[in-house]
Amino acid sequence: MYMAATKHNYLITNASEIPQVLKEAKYIATSGRPGPVLIDIPKDILNQKSDWVEPGQLDLPGYKPTLEPNPKMIQQAANLIKNSNKPILYVGGGIIHSKANQELFDLATKFNIPVVTTLMGRGAFPDGHELCLEMPGMHGNYTATTSIQKSDLLIAIGVRFDDRVTANPSFFAQNAKVIHADIDPAEIGKVREAQVPIVGDAKSVILGLINALGDTKLNTENWINELNSMKTEFPLSYNQNENGPLKVPFVLEELQSLTEEEAIVVSGVGQHQMWISQHWNFTEPNTWLNSGGLGTMGYSLPAAIGAKTAYPEKLVLALDGDGCFQMTCQELITASTENIPVKIVVFNNGNHGMVRQWQKIFYNSKFSASELGHVVPDYVKLAESMGAVGLRMTKKTEVKNVFSEMLKINDRPVLIDCVVDPEDMVFPMVPAGGSNDQIILNEEDLKNL
Repeated sequence: MYMAATKHNYLITNASEIPQVLKEAKYIATSGRPGPVLIDIPKDILNQKSDWVEPGQLDLPGYKPTLEPNPKMIQQAANLIKNSNKPILYVGGGIIHSKANQELFDLATKFNIPVVTTLMGRGAFPDGHELCLEMPGMHGNYTATTSIQKSDLLIAIGVRFDDRVTANPSFFAQNAKVIHADIDPAEIGKVREAQVPIVGDAKSVILGLINALGDTKLNTENWINELNSMKTEFPLSYNQNENGPLKVPFVLEELQSLTEEEAIVVSGVGQHQMWISQHWNFTEPNTWLNSGGLGTMGYSLPAAIGAKTAYPEKLVLALDGDGCFQMTCQELITASTENIPVKIVVFNNGNHGMVRQWQKIFYNSKFSASELGHVVPDYVKLAESMGAVGLRMTKKTEVKNVFSEMLKINDRPVLIDCVVDPEDMVFPMVPAGGSNDQIILNEEDLKNL
């Protein structure tokens, strides 16, 4: 039953097996494409007495991930890059798993190639750099999504061409040749045929490309100017009225302006997740934690507790939606009793925002089981009952003061009930199964659907 949901699993039948199995499980889980390994230890085995057994050498003949790429494939990829006028580096979580962010930076800047980062790849290349286009796809920005559509070469490293980026694969980057490098051979060619398939670790692949390209000078200046014009013409935008309801992007930008350090940001799933990826500037890997394609509501608080435990000196922000937070809010008790001072912001729009957005756009505003209301529960009282500090913000003039108070408290968890506009929707948007050439930029564009 578990094989379908794990990378591997073990059933322990003798206590003496435990040391070796633990060693193998850790290696399998963390090498190649990372994934969960289950070790099932029955209670009678746990009760066995056993002498310590030193784990031996790893001997896993059926499991040998390919780390070093084929040199011929690297050379073929380099040849495509040399002949490209509109290349795009399309990179994802594989860069972060491989700790290849510096190598990626070197590749992009040495050869002047623009970079788009998937939801799982945010932070792999620094936002704010002139070559960074940030996130493409269903709720990506216009320039990142359109750059892929207009490119003549996609250099895809550590990505899986998931449907939130490609929309309908038939319309995806139709004029582009594809170099696809991934440590998992099952991902290559699964969605989009690659002219140059490369199986290997992202860091090794990038180092190979840099070496093969040598002193090549790519003529991408016109391409970059075209993309810069797009950035100017189609920026991300929102309208925060002085006396109107709070908008999540405004709140996010205010919070980041008050944090003097690189925070670890942990999100749940839904509208707030997309707004964070759009409006928070990520400059380092592993500062953005979310469940990605798994879509795990309730992920934010438990993951933030784990991050704060691993990095107690870091500022850890659990930025969650009210629907997601209700899934695992009881873990605030864990944070309080174990003295783990995470800082939680609940974007309380009184509904399951992304579900409601789809119901509004695609189901003629027939809302079903998506509206929760702002009143129940009272998040400030809930926080206080679980040993945390509870704060609330409802209008623009309160935002800075409330965040400043939150950032001063470091001896226990803090939760902010941030009451935001229940009618707000995330844009840009590409409808599921649509074409990335047809991007909905605002509510006005919905009339053309």
